[in-house]
Amino acid sequence: MTWYWVALIVLATFWAMEYVAWFTHKYLMHGLLWFLHEDHHVKEPGFFEKNDAFFLIFALPSWLCIMLGMMNDNWISVSIGAGIAVYGFAYFLVHEVWIHRRFNWFKNTNSLYLAAVLRAHKMHHKHLDKQPGESFGMLIIHPKYWRQEVKARRKKKERLAQA
Repeated sequence: MTWYWVALIVLATFWAMEYVAWFTHKYLMHGLLWFLHEDHHVKEPGFFEKNDAFFLIFALPSWLCIMLGMMNDNWISVSIGAGIAVYGFAYFLVHEVWIHRRFNWFKNTNSLYLAAVLRAHKMHHKHLDKQPGESFGMLIIHPKYWRQEVKARRKKKERLAQA
């Protein structure tokens, strides 16, 4: 299999994972698996959360696709596993590092995209119970959060200009 097919499958799997994560978050984490996800909304002392179990739940199919694909010389399976793993890494950087500040990296950025993602996630966390909820995605967010962030930046700019 040529490198561009591998890259295309990895990229397609990466973007498909956003929808898998959205569905899982909305219907499983805020449904049947709320007992694992609740401590993510209602903060308790300590570094680790029961919610961290989802890292393993999502890592398992990635590992299996890569391992079994390599054992059987199936590069489609390896590429799918790699796409899941790349999404997991992006999730870690955006959700755990940027949004929840579990590590002190990426503190100062002026990225409109990251600010809009942070705004959307704050709206998600304003709900402390499993229902109702909003903004279940991570990388793809509703355009209203972009507009709200642009509006907030404009207001801030105007305040600074008046001072």
